[in-house]
Parts: sequence; C-alpha cells; structure tokens
Amino acid sequence: MSKAALLLQDGTFFIGNAIGSTGTTSGEICFNTGMTGYQEIYTDPSYYGQIITMATAHIGNYGVKDSDVESSSVKIAGIVTKKLSKIYSRPSGKATLQSYFQTFGIPGISDIDTRLLVKHIRDKGAMNAIISTESILREELQEKLADVPSMAGLELASKVSTKEAYYFGDALAPIRIAVVDYGVKLNILRCLADRGAYLKVFPHDTSFEDIKSWNPDGIMLSNGPGDPEPMDFQIAQIKKMTLSTIPTFGICLGHQLLALSLGLKTFKMHTGHRGVNHPVKNLLTGKCEITSQNHGFVVDTVSALNHPDLVITHKHLNDDSLAGIQMKSKKIFSVQFHPESSAGPNDSRYLFDQFIHNINIQN
Repeated sequence: MSKAALLLQDGTFFIGNAIGSTGTTSGEICFNTGMTGYQEIYTDPSYYGQIITMATAHIGNYGVKDSDVESSSVKIAGIVTKKLSKIYSRPSGKATLQSYFQTFGIPGISDIDTRLLVKHIRDKGAMNAIISTESILREELQEKLADVPSMAGLELASKVSTKEAYYFGDALAPIRIAVVDYGVKLNILRCLADRGAYLKVFPHDTSFEDIKSWNPDGIMLSNGPGDPEPMDFQIAQIKKMTLSTIPTFGICLGHQLLALSLGLKTFKMHTGHRGVNHPVKNLLTGKCEITSQNHGFVVDTVSALNHPDLVITHKHLNDDSLAGIQMKSKKIFSVQFHPESSAGPNDSRYLFDQFIHNINIQN
C-alpha cells in the first residue's frame, strides 16, 4: 500500500497509508464522533471544504448504497481514519467505501493514531490541514498549505446550492413550502414532503420577492457550509421574511442567518459540534433530546437574550451553547442541530410537525 501524509497548520505531521483517490487535498480539519452514518456525513453539503477525521476506529464495513446519500456527490475535501475496511458485509450494500472515494476523487489517509489526532484538534482547535497521497515531503506540503484560506469569513453556500429552482414532492399536496438551498440535505426535503408539503427549492441567492411570488405557505432556511457573516444578501432577504407573516423554519446555517437578520451575533467555535449523539435540552418542555449536529459556527447567547422579540428554546448540554430560538411575535423559529436525523436519532423530528402546525394555524 502506498504512503500518504497529513500536515496540520500548526506543524503536526502524520505518515500513514493512502486511501481513496490519488491526489492532494486541503481544507479545515475537524472530527466527527458518529459510529454509523458515514455515507450521509460525506455527502452532507455542510461539510464542503472540510477534511473529516472519524473518531470511530473503523469505517466502511457496511459499504455504500444510493439511498444513503444526502446530495448528489461526496462533499468532504478529504478523509482521515484509523482503519478502512476493504470489504463490506451489508446485503443491501452496492460498493466498497474505497471505490466510492475513488469515484468522487476524494483522497484520504488511514492507519494513523486518530485518537491522538482528535485529542489534538479538541485541545488546539479546528485548523487547516493538507492530505497528500502524491507526496510525503513536509516542506512541499507546508508551502501548499500556506495558501489555504481560513474558514472564518469564507462563504461556501454558493458552491453547493442548486443553480436552478426545482420541485420536490406531490404537486397536489395541500401545503406549499419554499426551501432556500444553502446546501440542503435530501432528508430535510423528505421530512417535509412526508408531512404533506409540496416543495420548491430555490437557489441561495433568490430574492424574497421571487420566493413570495410562488405564494408559499411556509419557508425553510436550509443547512449549509461556511461562515454566515459574509452572506449579506441572504441576511437581507431573511430580514424581509421576518417582517412578513409567512411561517419560517431554519436549520443550522439557516438558523445562523436568521439570527444575523435579527441583529444577533455569530462566532467561530473552538472545534465545533459534529456527531450523532449531542445532548440538547428543550427549554420550553424541559425534555432532553439526542441530536445530530454539524457546525463550526454558533449564535451568541448574550445577543439572543438581549433581543426583545426572541426566546431561546434549546441549549446544548455539553457547553451550554445556544441551540434554538423562536420569535415571540411571529411563527418563526430555528435550531442549530439537524432534526432530519440523517444520520442520527429521531428525537427532534417533532420540529417538522411544529413547522407544519405553524403553517396550518397561519392559514
């Protein structure tokens, strides 16, 4: 097996075995603690431009299949794992994970101490990194890594959003929902369509006037990658939504953009939250939920507390970070986590029911 190298921005250096496609790739390195759902993770547009370190020691054992995707392609920049299975044992599997990475041109590295790497990222924070299966020369990789932009201030939704509007679901469904695609996951669309909604998915840079001209009963602000702060046009359009009477629901990046449109602040986290076992408390019901999360930016709690028309609805129990808000005067709410639970538990899918309920009340 040929060798591969991993170099972090702070100089930390690993030599391991090459997996996936032949090549060199770079991006912000982070880690995901999920033990299952790797195909959903790799095809999640929110991971665009990131190198994913798997905290679980072994991936690939159940292969890949078409129904497990969250978008049309693998969105991660690169993969780091302790062990990659050369075979798969799931009867419904269609191919190995190795061949999947090769198909989409994703380089990776295996057989390094990922426990050490995860602890290092946890302690030092998320940072840029480079993987190469072509060269293991530290100096050569260091020169290339110096040119990689920081995730802070980086707008990436335009890289993954649809270029043309499209429809999803039953055209005869009684509810019409406009989905603004900042990097939407397929299972978000499924969760809405399964609840009797016909969807029109709009590009990230669609004006509120164009969205409103379709006469939607509700608006979904989707997940997506990158820093929300540079997205001035999108924030301005969402501000118009908050001044309307259309029920609105934001997830992940959509949640952050909604918060910014209301004058709140966001900031880049030390390492972010990525996994399928993050505990969140619903402050309105007192119930706790295990959630799927994938974000490196978060809404500032103090700015939310100081807003006269907002209620904080959810908080993350590991670090008390803000995980959900809703307006007092409008049927508008958002959460930082992923209630579509793909991959992950179904504890938070009631939020889609809440959104549909808000729409029915408004109508």
